[in-house]
Amino acid sequence: MGINLQKGQKIDLTKGNPGLSKIMVGLGWDEVSKPKSGGLLGGLFGGGGVGAAIDCDASAILLDAQNKLTAKDRLVYFGNLQSGDKSVKHSGDNLTGAGDGDDEQINVDLGSVPSGVQKIIFVVNIYDSVKRKQDFGLIANAFIRVVNPVNGQEFCRFNLTESYAGKTSLVVAEVYRHNNEWKFAAIGEGTNDASLSELIRRYQ
Repeated sequence: MGINLQKGQKIDLTKGNPGLSKIMVGLGWDEVSKPKSGGLLGGLFGGGGVGAAIDCDASAILLDAQNKLTAKDRLVYFGNLQSGDKSVKHSGDNLTGAGDGDDEQINVDLGSVPSGVQKIIFVVNIYDSVKRKQDFGLIANAFIRVVNPVNGQEFCRFNLTESYAGKTSLVVAEVYRHNNEWKFAAIGEGTNDASLSELIRRYQ
């Protein structure tokens, strides 16, 4: 069983786990406005709810020491499923959220992350949120977890228990370098960025 983190807490990943070179970062969420019988996000394309489906997208942003996104191929999302150096790979867009557990997964080969990348930020935004008039007040049970893909061991989990009503993007957590080791930090910051392109302007 992994460690349950609170907002603002940090944990060592590689320091206490010699030989760890790869991690799987899983992100999940539920939709609160529709019954769960259709799976996470409530059977998005079925009936029983008013309004468009809520399509949450997880992304990873690779930043340098100045917190800057220096190249387009250092943004990993449903439209670019791996970083240019292939160290970060996205499992693909999940439109339905069907099934339990992670809705989307991002794999990180820590040993292959370029030396110029200081941190990897994990974010979630609601696709087309303005047009659909949706925000994270419609989402519950959001979480991020870090797993050893070799043996399935969960190192840590951060459950986002705050109310994010009115927010359209979440800066969920980050994995970053510290004294030649990798650490994980739980952030849980809601923003009003209406799209991923707006969100990444913070890092340009």
